[in-house]
Amino acid sequence: MSSTTTLPTWLQARQQAAQQRYESTPTPKRGDEAWRFANIKQLNFENLTGIPAPADPADLISRSVGIENPVAKFVFLNDELIHSKISLADAIICLPLVEAFEKHSDLVEQHFMKQETRLGSAKYAALHEASVRNGVFVHVPENQIIDGTIEVHHWISGGVTIFPHTLIVTGKSSKVRVVDIFHSADTETSGLAIAFNDLCAGQNSRLDYIAIQALNEVSRIISINETSTARDARAKGFVLNTGAAWARNESLSRLEGPGAHSDMLSVSIPAREQEYDQRTFQHHVSEGAYSDLLYKNTLYGHSKTVFSGLIFVDEKAHHTDAYQTCRNLLMTDDCEANSMPGLEINADQVKCSHGSTSAQISDEEIFYLQARGIDPVRARQLIARGFSVEVVERLEDEAVESLVLSYIDEKFNGIAKD
Repeated sequence: MSSTTTLPTWLQARQQAAQQRYESTPTPKRGDEAWRFANIKQLNFENLTGIPAPADPADLISRSVGIENPVAKFVFLNDELIHSKISLADAIICLPLVEAFEKHSDLVEQHFMKQETRLGSAKYAALHEASVRNGVFVHVPENQIIDGTIEVHHWISGGVTIFPHTLIVTGKSSKVRVVDIFHSADTETSGLAIAFNDLCAGQNSRLDYIAIQALNEVSRIISINETSTARDARAKGFVLNTGAAWARNESLSRLEGPGAHSDMLSVSIPAREQEYDQRTFQHHVSEGAYSDLLYKNTLYGHSKTVFSGLIFVDEKAHHTDAYQTCRNLLMTDDCEANSMPGLEINADQVKCSHGSTSAQISDEEIFYLQARGIDPVRARQLIARGFSVEVVERLEDEAVESLVLSYIDEKFNGIAKD
């Protein structure tokens, strides 16, 4: 926060409690189930200088390119707002979080970090809560439909830690789509992001959230998602990982009403020595709800992925319909993919399935494309791209799909040049 910002009393109390919780919570260790297969060494943040590197805000604003004509656009540099443009109806609240704390304190308090962080990073969620400075707050009232996309850019400059927070709340029969994009100002300086997003989908509403993680390959990120979906609402969360040396994604989706629908989607393309660690929890609280998870990882070099997911069905959540799929495409002999899908069912008359596959591209697929004049390197790239496209198409918005594919293509082109 700026020195002139006065935090609401409730937030001051919560930040003090969160700091105590952070200090008293042990650092994860190798034997913890929630960190199985994880590289615990990545939790050593001592090499961060805490000194921002010089950055030209005007240059970063010009580089913050995304969707053409978003309905709102925010650009942050080390959690400080450097640009905003908003063209939304007056009834819709779309503000930097620091302003929302001041102008809509009671509304923010109702929804801010209400769920328990239970996938392993409770210590870092507490650090985020104690340290959060800025982000975006979006509140879409009942019967308000936003046809376009809200776009948010988060830049890290220098060896600092940022704590971006995205809080989105939809009222009954409303609709919104938000895209968060994470960048590094340069390719050489390491940084850390401990990001958090709260998604609260009200009755019969639609909430789409897309996160594009494209940090430089010496930075790290812990990203925690907590989604609640009410009766007949639909929440869709998508994560793209192409950057960072190490990324930890934790996504919890809580289905709280009959007819609630949750889509959990991800595409990750690690290369060289990159590591992506993904933990998910599909929590069916109410009967008659639907969730579908599809994660796809394409691994190159000596890269590594970890996926651990659980579908949990409460005792009274009858007629649950839940699916969980993780697929790994191994592009080299030296990459490593670890998958641990799981089910825990405590109700009757449910349809639940989970599974994971890991495979390499077959010689027959390469031969088929070579027979049509495509060289082997290009053939492998086309197959890998097509493997990811199935997930991207489920975003159901042409502009957002094109944006996501531009980052995917940039990553594949970079790999081809290695």
